[in-house]
Amino acid sequence: MVNTSFMRDVQFPPLPIEEWEDTKNTLHLFLQIVGKVRLALFPKMNHWWHVPFYVSVRGLTTGPIPYEDMIFEMEFDFRDKEHVLRIETSEGDSKTVPLKGLSTAGFYERVFSSLGEFGIVAGIKPVPYDMPGVTEPFTSDFQFASYDEEYVNRFWRILVQVYSIFQVFRGWFNGKSSPVHFFWHHADLALTRFSGRPAPVREGANPVERESSSHEIISFGFWAGDQNVREPAFYAYMHPQPAGFMNEPLSPKEAFWNHQAGLALLMYNDVRNADSPEKAVLDFLESVYQAGAKKANWDIEAFRLTSFKEQPKEQTKKSEEQPDILEKLERPDA
Repeated sequence: MVNTSFMRDVQFPPLPIEEWEDTKNTLHLFLQIVGKVRLALFPKMNHWWHVPFYVSVRGLTTGPIPYEDMIFEMEFDFRDKEHVLRIETSEGDSKTVPLKGLSTAGFYERVFSSLGEFGIVAGIKPVPYDMPGVTEPFTSDFQFASYDEEYVNRFWRILVQVYSIFQVFRGWFNGKSSPVHFFWHHADLALTRFSGRPAPVREGANPVERESSSHEIISFGFWAGDQNVREPAFYAYMHPQPAGFMNEPLSPKEAFWNHQAGLALLMYNDVRNADSPEKAVLDFLESVYQAGAKKANWDIEAFRLTSFKEQPKEQTKKSEEQPDILEKLERPDA
């Protein structure tokens, strides 16, 4: 018999912020250093999609980055016993940088010396981005040096599960959607749906806001908590926010609206304790989408992915032999 409690702790392990906050802050700075390399070198894309990382079988990766006549990749390995940043090029060169035992300044130096050995030059602004109370430049930051492999591995294992759930949810939508990606500036895994309509940009918006909020969106995400929200949580918000949006019902019953922050929240511990964590998250995402799409007059039916049962018979014959896979991919209400 499968021990469901054990499996849940493997797939959705506890992640109390108080137990790994120093490690979390150190990791966040490491992520920003590598993220800024991708920002500096990857060709610009709309909505800042050239910036984030992606969940990988080992941890988080930049994906291939074009550089002159080659490509290179930087991947955080949170899976194996020795946690490292692995830098590899299409020329066959490879270097690793340990994640434990280095301060922010030490990690910065090792990363850029490794890139330099490969002839890669990346000019970045070597200061933290939007981390309250953390302003010391990377090159002189010896304060943040904590690294607990167990908690970083837990964080990654959660990201693996959330990534898979978000991909299922992404498949229910027939409109423009972002990839499921990890934004290193706030350390959150995110997914965004678009109505296709442009949105007014608020007066005084900075370049990041101006590009990321140029269209009407409903955005969903997961993050490990911060100084204000002291535990991991799933969130969702809409831009621009239509009247009555935050008066709509949410699912599951543990989800709630945070009117001050202007978003919906579902705490991670409530998900862990649910009979089906996957269903709890999908119900949350769908309830926020329905609330926003309804209030902003999105064409819900046009954006609904045609279900398998509605497709022509000649397209479904082979798929009928794989009902379990199809059942997972279809919308529950299709």
